Amino acid sequence: MKILASLMVVGGLMTASFAYAAVDADAARALMKKSDCFKCHAIDKKKDGPSYKETSTKYKGKADAEDKLTKHITLEPMIENKDGKKEKHKAIESTNAPEIKNVVQWILSL
Repeated sequence: MKILASLMVVGGLMTASFAYAAVDADAARALMKKSDCFKCHAIDKKKDGPSYKETSTKYKGKADAEDKLTKHITLEPMIENKDGKKEKHKAIESTNAPEIKNVVQWILSL
């Protein structure tokens, strides 16, 4: 009986820790909307930039995926637009590391 109770407690703690680390999709999309990300990107279709699903596929399983995406959305790198002209990629409107991490994890979850 003690073993069963212990397993239930451990299982509950594991579930709680996974829930804590879960991506907040609504918060990610709200910050991206506020930052005008959806002007050039869509979730599942190409616009001026790649879709977020395409980006997720490109980076999924790569050890440096979060770091690369974080830099891309915060450091305003130079990109080539659909007309072949170089321009700055607009940075996300947040300096809050957990918010930015949530956005990156949301993109990678697609």
